[in-house]
Amino acid sequence: MTGSDFGRAVRGWRERVSPETVGLPLGGQRRAAGLRREELALLAGISVDYVIRLEQGRSSHPSVQIVEALARALRVNANEREHLFRLAGLVPPGQGTVPAYLTPSVQRMLDRLTGTPVAVYDAALNLLVANPMYTALFGELRGRDRNAVWRNLLGSGTRVRHTPEARRAFEAGLVGDLRRTASRYPDDQRLQRLIADLRTHSERFAELWDSGTVGRQEVSRKIVDHPEVGPVTLDCDLLSVAGSDLRVMVYTAEPDTEDAQRLALLGVLGTQPLGCAEVSDPASEARASR
Repeated sequence: MTGSDFGRAVRGWRERVSPETVGLPLGGQRRAAGLRREELALLAGISVDYVIRLEQGRSSHPSVQIVEALARALRVNANEREHLFRLAGLVPPGQGTVPAYLTPSVQRMLDRLTGTPVAVYDAALNLLVANPMYTALFGELRGRDRNAVWRNLLGSGTRVRHTPEARRAFEAGLVGDLRRTASRYPDDQRLQRLIADLRTHSERFAELWDSGTVGRQEVSRKIVDHPEVGPVTLDCDLLSVAGSDLRVMVYTAEPDTEDAQRLALLGVLGTQPLGCAEVSDPASEARASR
């Protein structure tokens, strides 16, 4: 397999995906059916230049993270996803790694919940997909901030309001959840690197990790302090996907309340349409810039 094979597959699958199916506007006249390169780049969270280089076969060694993001953006099925990994010269993630594959049915559900903040996390608490309403509610999450544990202990933090006691319980729940995942996927190297980096850079994580806490983050009613619409009280529900370790996080407001009005206003204000959180892959970006 060559980089050209990978690029041809990406281009062919890009041309069969209509913008409407991924929640993007048509945007005027189109010379060809399917997604534009800039739209695929937006959905996959990579640069347009990198998409061009991949399709032209000038960047032939994308990382696992990049291939996974492209597979999600292109709405490929399980067999096509495996084929895309093979074309990239990679072994598809197996049973020993944290699952990150979104089935077409889950993706269709996300595409239809346009007025509700929804995101999908994997078992390691990495943000895989966020719809525009979720991004508008919490802001764009980039780089290592895509991981909820890193974001809340070392990164940009959260817009969710916590009392000091609730904050401590929230952090313990995050670390305990990650420990449960680590016990189920002991051979996942990316997960092990995350844990090692958290231990090195966060005293709070090291304290909780060494205490042996095991658990799962609790979801409930939350107050989100949004910089434009103000505080919004929302119910947070965490849904599991049958046959997978994915978590679908859904935020809703009680009907006919000020919170529902503020959430509706947020939908009007919005943000740029994002189907996936940005994929940060320094090695791949470095190769793409050469």
